[in-house]
Amino acid sequence: MNSILKYLDKTLAGALIVVMLCILLAVSWQVVSRYLLKDPSSVTEELARFLLIWVGLLGAVYAYRTNSHLGLNIVLDKMADKPKKLTLILIQLLVIVFSALVLVFGGSELVELTMELNQISAALSVNMGVVYAIVPISGCLLIIYSLANLVDLYKGKIIEINTKDTV
Repeated sequence: MNSILKYLDKTLAGALIVVMLCILLAVSWQVVSRYLLKDPSSVTEELARFLLIWVGLLGAVYAYRTNSHLGLNIVLDKMADKPKKLTLILIQLLVIVFSALVLVFGGSELVELTMELNQISAALSVNMGVVYAIVPISGCLLIIYSLANLVDLYKGKIIEINTKDTV
């Protein structure tokens, strides 16, 4: 299980690096083509927008995995260990339910609908289902990481939340 999680962690971090690099290149090319070549590229704005959707959702999963997401921990920090553990278990279960219903089920419906309707993006001529596919993918990743957190909680580990960036 740990080797699978480590592989997922490395893959997720690598994917984020690649997507951010692609955004950087697309926006840089847009600037060069617009201001230096006086012939703006027609695809870079749309490509950057679609990549931003992907980096936003994958970045949210990465932040959840590393416990560096924004959170309100004032109440949780004042709890004793047993209520804190029960609260953390409830939080993980709520994340699983939300991810399953909204991201995986709803996202899959969205992808299926856009594939059926053959909705194509204007500049890139890409099926929008491909762009929206990140929604159920990120939902599945959140479920996997929540289940891993539940296993850690069952083993007696209290999930430490990164408090330097939280409210």
